[in-house]
Amino acid sequence: MSIYAGIDLGTSGIKIALVDDAGQCVAQVSRHCAVDRPHPGWSQQDPDLWWQITQALFDQLHAEQPKLLARLRAISLSGQMLGPVFLDASDRPTTPCILWNDQRSIAECKLLSDRVPDIGWRANGQPDPGFGAPKILWLAGHDPTALARADVLMLPKDYVRLCLTGDRATEVSDASGTMLMDCATRTWDDELLNAAGWSRDKLPDLLPSHAAAGVLREPLRQRWTIPQNVVVATGCGDNYAGALGVGASRAGQAALSIGTSGVLSAVDERFRPAPDRAVLTTPHAVPDTFLSMGVVMSATQSLDWIANLSQSLVSDLMNGVAARLSEKGPAGFPIARPSLTGVRTPDNRPEAGAAFAGITAVSDKYDLTYAVIEGVAFQFFDCFQAQSDSGVPITDIKAIGGGTKSHPWTQLIATLCNTTLEVPENGDIAACLGAAKLAKASLNPSDVMEILGRSPTILSHAAPQREWSDVLMARHQHYRALPFQ
Repeated sequence: MSIYAGIDLGTSGIKIALVDDAGQCVAQVSRHCAVDRPHPGWSQQDPDLWWQITQALFDQLHAEQPKLLARLRAISLSGQMLGPVFLDASDRPTTPCILWNDQRSIAECKLLSDRVPDIGWRANGQPDPGFGAPKILWLAGHDPTALARADVLMLPKDYVRLCLTGDRATEVSDASGTMLMDCATRTWDDELLNAAGWSRDKLPDLLPSHAAAGVLREPLRQRWTIPQNVVVATGCGDNYAGALGVGASRAGQAALSIGTSGVLSAVDERFRPAPDRAVLTTPHAVPDTFLSMGVVMSATQSLDWIANLSQSLVSDLMNGVAARLSEKGPAGFPIARPSLTGVRTPDNRPEAGAAFAGITAVSDKYDLTYAVIEGVAFQFFDCFQAQSDSGVPITDIKAIGGGTKSHPWTQLIATLCNTTLEVPENGDIAACLGAAKLAKASLNPSDVMEILGRSPTILSHAAPQREWSDVLMARHQHYRALPFQ
């Protein structure tokens, strides 16, 4: 039986899953990846760190699972999105990668909007400091030498694939985050390029997400004792890979990811932009479809923050929240907007800080933890409303990511959206599974739709709690009234 590798290049860690022909994960490894925050609002990583960790993970698989790795046929990647990787003519990074949650280019967003007033209806949304084009403008003003040395702009997973194969390429899902591509036509856009001050000849070819984009370099094949040539597929952005991991390939299907950030990714057959609600709309990794994304900037990051602040284990905090919810429901807690790195959908306020209300002398760490996870749930509900109001069909939601380990959290979201959430098997590695599907599809182009659309086993459901609905809707109104600072 053949083996396919799915690499998930995340912000805080990198995972690799080995998947068999039946779509079952037969081995997985992971390692932490540090984020550099040299100034308030900054968030960056050294691209070479991704490659060092990826090599170390394959070394680990070679040591622990040599028989599986010997059957490896293809590799593909899921990558953290939006961070531009600038490489010189020798394929060396000219500057750290400015990540998706970096806020330094807020002023450049207005400049971009002034230059292309309808950019939100052509690119993937309104300019935001997370996207590539504002970062290009920021570097032009603050580190022009890095731009002058750059021979190509790629995305994080493209750099790791380049290290695997020696070939430059990118694909349409991830390229949308540069704000240099017309999403409806899936082509680089000269007007957007001119507005950002970038050149078309410094961009790689745009390929389908399931395309074969090279083969594993011979020294790596020998290092990991792989007897045959291994195809490396183009891959896609992490939200697209997570959607593929749960089989979200047709209109109406959606993946709700509760990870470091949170995203409600809904498949659509039409390009239905909604920049006025800060919804991102881009080509999906599935041919001839689009993905509508409502974004929560801080999801499990907010929970980790309150855990660090209270010097508590996340598991202890969530057990305490579950106990209190079972006693009294959602009434009487403080209210929070845990926007530690700004707000995207639906308000597009990247500068916004977190806000709390209703804290009293008897409020403890469990009360504040509930307020944080409820605030994240409210942001997901705002995404759901914004996308639904824009005509995006959402009929089937599968929840993935580390936050799904908390049943109270998924119950809150299900109640607010009045929709039962399905929690699939291996949802914590959905992006790896989606990448592995693309790897397999690269070898079986006639079966692409069948491979990408396969559904996983469902482990549990989170159903709406009708008795909570009125209280939560009232609390949501108080949440919406919290001031932006």
